[in-house]
Amino acid sequence: MAVSFLETSVLYCEDNLRQLAQFPDECVDLIYLDPPFFSNRNYEVIWGDEAEVRSFEDRWEGGIRVYIDWMRRRIVQMRRLLRVTGSLYLHCDPHASHYLKVMLDGVFGPGTFRSEIVWKRTSAHNSAKRYGPVHDTIFYYVRDSQADVVWNQQYQEYEDKYVLTNYRYVDPESGQKYRVSDLTGPGTRQGESGDPWRGFNPTSTGRHWQPPSYCYWKYTELTGRDLALMPLIDRLDELDRIGLIHWPKKRGGRPQHKRYLEDMPGVGLQDVWTDIDPISARAAERLGYPTQKPESLLERIIAASSNEGDTVLDPFCGCGTTVAVAERMDRRWIGIDISPTAVNIMKRRLEKATKGRCSPKIIGLPVTVDELKRLKPFEFQNWVIQKFWGTHSPRKSGDMGIDGYSFLVNDPIQVKQSDHVGRNVVDNFETAIRRAGKDQGYVVGFGFTRGAYEEVARARWEMKLDIRLVTVEELLTVGPYKLMPELASVTDLPLPPARSKEARPSAQELIDSDQRAV
Repeated sequence: MAVSFLETSVLYCEDNLRQLAQFPDECVDLIYLDPPFFSNRNYEVIWGDEAEVRSFEDRWEGGIRVYIDWMRRRIVQMRRLLRVTGSLYLHCDPHASHYLKVMLDGVFGPGTFRSEIVWKRTSAHNSAKRYGPVHDTIFYYVRDSQADVVWNQQYQEYEDKYVLTNYRYVDPESGQKYRVSDLTGPGTRQGESGDPWRGFNPTSTGRHWQPPSYCYWKYTELTGRDLALMPLIDRLDELDRIGLIHWPKKRGGRPQHKRYLEDMPGVGLQDVWTDIDPISARAAERLGYPTQKPESLLERIIAASSNEGDTVLDPFCGCGTTVAVAERMDRRWIGIDISPTAVNIMKRRLEKATKGRCSPKIIGLPVTVDELKRLKPFEFQNWVIQKFWGTHSPRKSGDMGIDGYSFLVNDPIQVKQSDHVGRNVVDNFETAIRRAGKDQGYVVGFGFTRGAYEEVARARWEMKLDIRLVTVEELLTVGPYKLMPELASVTDLPLPPARSKEARPSAQELIDSDQRAV
């Protein structure tokens, strides 16, 4: 059902094409999207989540044309959602960038393209028989080429060479670096602005006295007074009195004013970004998501093309960098991702980053037993492991019946998407627990047979193994704190990590699993 208003601080677990179609026209100020790159199909299975590959075969089997058509349908909806003053940033890599550029031109229309940003995402590395690929591309488009589009100029620090060349002087009193700038403007004038001052006549050079706005601002900062209230020649005397005039060593040289480096915002941001590093292995913001983008990248985009209170949309939310940064920068936001695993990660990330002040509304996640029964096997397994704040087994097969390990104490977890988990499952799990060097573990299912409970009692009595049979309904209603007493003293649970590379199911495994569940 379409909505007549836009609710923000919401995470939607849904195919974004279906969800975008539900939103009203012209309701969003900024869209950033980092869709699956055409260069690497496995990007879609980085969470080991089958929802991410439901259209995997259909989308790429036909090659680049199918991929671009898949993207075009979503871009059409995004353009509809943008306000007249809004902007869109599409993040991609060189494998499909030229195709995407042509598609964006066709959807947005002439004159709406603003910039092709090149982001140096990694350091130099060798590549066989070609130049090393080290950059991504970000296309910047506006909704309406004639509108007063939101734009806040961003700056970056001057390069060392520029500072060395231009800021050659050091103030003897403050120790600050400065460069010199003209106190005059072009053309001669009658009156004070054309009069000689301290031995220099501006009229002789075809100019007149005209201190720039920086001098007025700096004078007020240093003295608290308004320079403009004084006669012009007195202004020059005052600037000299407080040390803002630079006098050349050459006798009769032209006086100039000092412009301090610390007052300069830097150079206006260009379209090649080399000053934002990728996320390092030790970065606090790192979540284990291979295509995770640094928060500083989104900070720059959101600052440039939105204002406080504006609405930011990310239709391929992934691990939630866009919405986390938008929340911190006092923007409204909406996130969409087809993966239940990713949505759960985002929710936890936002709650932790804001210390509970932001608890996003979640729409589309399974919340009942019946909905969980309809999940595909790997999706269901992800849901269970996350409920235990656990980690996935590092082995995709031959894992001895261990699908994951609980938080803190790493007790084995086995997941069965069945209403009748029987004695044989428990019996095999006993062997897995002993091989893992543990004496406690969990088997999760929708229901258990009498034989399963009898086997648990026998294992506890004869082998001193504490196997806990947990129903899905218990996980929904009771939660992990009651099921795992060791969490009683834990107040700040970590973000559940993504699957390790070794534990990640391949695309084909997920597709096969998806087909088995149909």
